[in-house]
Amino acid sequence: MDIQQRKKEDPTMTNPTIKRRDFLKTAAGTAAIGLAPLAVARAATDDAVRIEDPFHGAVLNHRHGKAVSGGLEIVVSGVAPVGKAVTVNGAPAERQGDKFKAKVVLREHETDITAQAVGGSKQTVRVVWDRYSEPRYRFSVDDNSFFLRDIAQKKYASLFDSWYLDIYRKLNKKYGAKFVLNIYYRTEDGFTLPDLSDRYKGEWADNADWLALAFHADANMPNRPYEDASPEKLIADLDRVAEQIVRFAGEATYSPPTVIHWGMTRPTAFKPLYERGVRVLSGYFVHRAKTGWDINYRIDAKRSEYLSKHDAMKDFDSGVVFSKIDIVCNNTPIADVVPKLEPLTKDPNTAEIMDLFTHEQYFWPFYQRYIPDHAQRLDATIRWVTEHGYKPVLFHKGFMGGRA
Repeated sequence: MDIQQRKKEDPTMTNPTIKRRDFLKTAAGTAAIGLAPLAVARAATDDAVRIEDPFHGAVLNHRHGKAVSGGLEIVVSGVAPVGKAVTVNGAPAERQGDKFKAKVVLREHETDITAQAVGGSKQTVRVVWDRYSEPRYRFSVDDNSFFLRDIAQKKYASLFDSWYLDIYRKLNKKYGAKFVLNIYYRTEDGFTLPDLSDRYKGEWADNADWLALAFHADANMPNRPYEDASPEKLIADLDRVAEQIVRFAGEATYSPPTVIHWGMTRPTAFKPLYERGVRVLSGYFVHRAKTGWDINYRIDAKRSEYLSKHDAMKDFDSGVVFSKIDIVCNNTPIADVVPKLEPLTKDPNTAEIMDLFTHEQYFWPFYQRYIPDHAQRLDATIRWVTEHGYKPVLFHKGFMGGRA
């Protein structure tokens, strides 16, 4: 081993006046100093009160507790230092080891829940009570532009001479289904929304109770257009599409956005979106081995994991509620519809709201990944939720489509 290599591996070689014994003492002291904050943090954590259930932002309904006069009684549980009394909203909690639990009655739409160790730390979470909740489903369709171009080119006598829109009208007549179509401003061949006549405005208005239009993006490409874009860019694109929807289809047909293209935005966009009327945003909240949490509007891992297993969660800083998409029909063969949906009804955290979803392009024979039975997949999905007591809603009306 040469002298340079020895200097790299033996720090005492860089200063021959430092004895190895002194160096080791100094190193040990440095290590102790470096570990001290970790020990303090661990001690603080061990001494902390932590509410484990419910989750901050949880949207709770009758499945999560017991109806009592004027409220919903739920159980609050968590961990706290052994031997210390704990109160939850001022009332004593039961203790067993490091666990605690207590009953709390929710009486308002939003309630703060505070757990505190007597003479020690405390934690507060806020939850939402969906007071008038009932089983319901909403159906959202992404990436729409081809049908609008087709209407502009063919100049149909009626909107529903469009075979694409006729699919939805038939499902509406058959099941009472409601749909929100999330649209682009342009297609790659040069069609833009101003090319669409307002001659159908009355027909749009006549069907606005079950057929809505919402902003999705400026265009299909590039992928993930708003993942890193400024909120100003997103809002400018939204406003331009919204203006056109109102022009050619009327205000009654317009819905605030329900899904932003690719389900990815900067979190700083949530508040501006709320100010534009957005109340619910749907995503996959899926974890990928290589890239982590995705199609999750870039919210943190803890909340993404929660949403992957729950119907909804509210972001109180913005006011937006996030909803977990339950099925993507273009990815789900008819035989897999029931196996996909039925298990969700067994879990109170996923049973109340069915967020149903698909994409326009798979309906069109010219599309390279055309699905011949795409309409039948929608029929099978909507038939199943209808037969199991779920009502059709539009998320921008009421609280997640229900009574507020």
